[in-house]
Amino acid sequence: MPTASQAQAGDIGIMAAHKSPFNCGKTFYANNWSPGHNPSGSIDWQNYGSDAIAGETVRATASGTANFYSTLAVSDVGIMAYGNYVVVTHGDGTKTRYAHLATMVRGAGSSMSVSQGTAIGTVGGTGGDYAPHLHYEQITSGGAIDTSPTVEGVTVSLGQKKAITSTNNCGGNPHSPEEVCGSGFSTIDSASLTGGTVHLLYNSGTGVNCVVTLKSTNLGTATAVSAFLEPEGGTRTTDSGNYGYYAGPVKKSAPGVCVRWGGSVGSSTYTSPFEHCD
Repeated sequence: MPTASQAQAGDIGIMAAHKSPFNCGKTFYANNWSPGHNPSGSIDWQNYGSDAIAGETVRATASGTANFYSTLAVSDVGIMAYGNYVVVTHGDGTKTRYAHLATMVRGAGSSMSVSQGTAIGTVGGTGGDYAPHLHYEQITSGGAIDTSPTVEGVTVSLGQKKAITSTNNCGGNPHSPEEVCGSGFSTIDSASLTGGTVHLLYNSGTGVNCVVTLKSTNLGTATAVSAFLEPEGGTRTTDSGNYGYYAGPVKKSAPGVCVRWGGSVGSSTYTSPFEHCD
């Protein structure tokens, strides 16, 4: 029979390969300070050099299902509360926790599927009188805190503080149209744009259509993008603005009704005929 430490080591060994929870190229200190950090083994991500951490986008370090919570007072965590926080459960049963967030992309009590790099919130100091930082935990499938978490291939053991540069979200758009529209929606059509793609989705259980335009360029930078949906005989609803990753979701109930849909990225636009009438 393995010892407790051997069992924990085996559990940690199956953990997902984690990226930094920040935008590509960002460098911050991962501080696994000890003793006295609660819980022991969690990391505080803090400023490095001239990089200011307050308001930084927080991203999932690996794919899974994100659940959103809020405990804005001292709670059963001990001397502090997590404030606004997100727990991502990964495919191998491990979890990551992201706490003290200023904002979250979904309200408390919500959940959504995330890819590695999906934005889940922004850095803050909620839950207590904290300077802005990101409290981060890697949790084994057995529920224990990994006291030597590894991010970007760098292991940060108890008492260590290391500067780590993010390679998270250095590729394409981390969002999917199904993620943006929500549970039950499936893509039924799409149209390519210069700089992105507009998608039409349908929920067969509710008869609701959904349109979202995903960018493929200038990711993370607010630029002009839009999405619209118009049931035949009804009014058109449009979401347009300067967004970092997508416009939408625009949703309309249209069971058995033709719809016109489309969107834009910059000056590139698409407008469909009335179609998908079933």
